[in-house]
Amino acid sequence: MKGLRWRYTRLPSQVEDALSGEEGEQEEEEEEEAAPAPAPAAEDPPEPQLTAASQVLGASEIRQLSFHLPPRVSGCPWSLVFCTSRDGFSLRSLYRQMEGRGGPALLVLRDQDGQTFGAFSSSAIRLSKGFYGTGETFLFSFSPQLKVFKWTGSNSFFVKGDLDSLMMGSGSGQFGLWLDGDLYHGGSYPCATFNNEVLARQEQFCIKDLEAWVLS
Repeated sequence: MKGLRWRYTRLPSQVEDALSGEEGEQEEEEEEEAAPAPAPAAEDPPEPQLTAASQVLGASEIRQLSFHLPPRVSGCPWSLVFCTSRDGFSLRSLYRQMEGRGGPALLVLRDQDGQTFGAFSSSAIRLSKGFYGTGETFLFSFSPQLKVFKWTGSNSFFVKGDLDSLMMGSGSGQFGLWLDGDLYHGGSYPCATFNNEVLARQEQFCIKDLEAWVLS
């Protein structure tokens, strides 16, 4: 009688199972580590540094405006070159204070109704025979949340400085922002340049405070 032959299968031990499981976890961890990192979020613009305290804009308004300024002026100090409380209500004085300034300008106003609004000009405010500026120019209003009206591309009527008036944005005979020679009366109307709303509560207004800042 021939001897019986036994066939058997070796089962893995608990130790081997554990080691196999650890190797699988390590492979998964390595795959996770190899995954590409997400793109970094866009950085907020640096906090603007003002050379003097503003009597028109608070810290929150300044911060909100900084998000809409061109990248080339990000981080530049804000220099107060003109304010009605110090220099008086005179457009000619504003022009004189702006002489020799090459940087962009921020014009901020508060009217007798307490409304705050203004404009960013791609270059310093100055006397001119015609309109000047670039598509960086925009109008804005806090009513009470910030609204910014950027260039539409419809025309290039950005800024024009006469002896007796300052105009920003135009179309159909109306100006997005208009100031008289005494810097006391002004007006704001919808215009094609910026497709803006009326910046003040009324189309015609009286100025209480005005500041001009150079960003460079």
